[in-house]
Amino acid sequence: MPSAAMWLDGLLSPPGGKRFNFIVALRAALGSTLRPRTARRVARAIPQAGTRTPHVTLVGAGPGDPDLLTVAAARAIAQAEVILYDHLVGAGILALAQPGAELICVGKRSGQHSHSQEAINDLIAAQARSGRRTVRLKGGDPMIFGRAGEEIEHLERVGISVSVIPGITAALGCASSAGLSLTKRGVSRAVTFVTAHAREGDATEPDWARLADPKGTLAIYMGREAARRVGRGLTAGGLSPDTPVLAVENGCRPDERHHRTTLGAMAERGVAAGDGPTLLLIGWALESRVLEDGAAHAGDALGAGGHVGQRFGHD
Repeated sequence: MPSAAMWLDGLLSPPGGKRFNFIVALRAALGSTLRPRTARRVARAIPQAGTRTPHVTLVGAGPGDPDLLTVAAARAIAQAEVILYDHLVGAGILALAQPGAELICVGKRSGQHSHSQEAINDLIAAQARSGRRTVRLKGGDPMIFGRAGEEIEHLERVGISVSVIPGITAALGCASSAGLSLTKRGVSRAVTFVTAHAREGDATEPDWARLADPKGTLAIYMGREAARRVGRGLTAGGLSPDTPVLAVENGCRPDERHHRTTLGAMAERGVAAGDGPTLLLIGWALESRVLEDGAAHAGDALGAGGHVGQRFGHD
C-alpha cells in the first residue's frame, strides 16, 4: 500500500516532468515554523555525516506496517550505517536501510532470549564507538515496554549520547486497524497500558482490583500466553465477565488476525491466537465492534485483519 508521501509525490509530479519531492517540500515549508528548540532536537536525532562523536539514535519502528513509520524514523533508518533491531521489526522496514548497512538482530522472544540485556547494551555501545551512524530499532514505541530506559542509562553512563524518535505503539496501531476507539464519551475515560510479561523470577501479580475499572480500556501487551491469568485476575478484581475482549495477533501486518471473546470466556479458555505477538484490548468501548458482531460467544472465532488504511469491513 503506497504511503501518503508516495501518493502526493506522484500526484504533484507533472507527466514527463521533473519529479516532485514531497518530503523536501514539506521540510522546507515547515522549516520556518519550527521552534528553535524543536529544530535542535530533530538535528540531534540525525547526526551529520562524518561525525565521530559516539551517538545512538533510538528509533520506534511502529506496530509493523512500514507506512506507519514517522518521517524522522524512515530518514534515520535510511541514513544508518549499522542497525541493531528487534525480532518484531519486519522485513519491509529493514528494507529501507541503505545498501551496505549492517543489520544486527538483537531481539528477544518469549523463551528464546538469544541475548541478555547487558550484552545488548554493550553491543550498542561498541557499534557507536566505531564511529558509524548507529540506530537502535525497536518495535512500536521504544519508550513503552521496550527497555529503552535501561539502554539509555547504560549508554549515557559510558559517555555515549542518545536521541529518541518515537513510534506508534501497538495498542494505537491495533485499535486503528480494527476501527476501534479506545475511549468513548460516557463509556471509557481512560486507557491503561499493561504488560503481561513479568521479569524473570518476578512472581508479583498486577493489582487487578485497580485495573478492573469498568469505565476504562485496558491494552495488555504480550498477552496471549497470560490470557487466562489476565481474565481470572480482572474478574476476581470486579470486572464483569461480559466485558468485551479483542485479541489482535500480528497487528498492522498482512497476516493480522482478530479474536473476539468476553472476559469470562477468556478466563476459562484463553484466546485462540496463533504464535504471533498478540495484544489484548479489554473494555466496553469495544462493544459495538466486538459483541454486536455476534462473534463474542464463539470462543474460537478469528477474523482476518489488514492495513490501517483499508476499510474496516474486513471484520
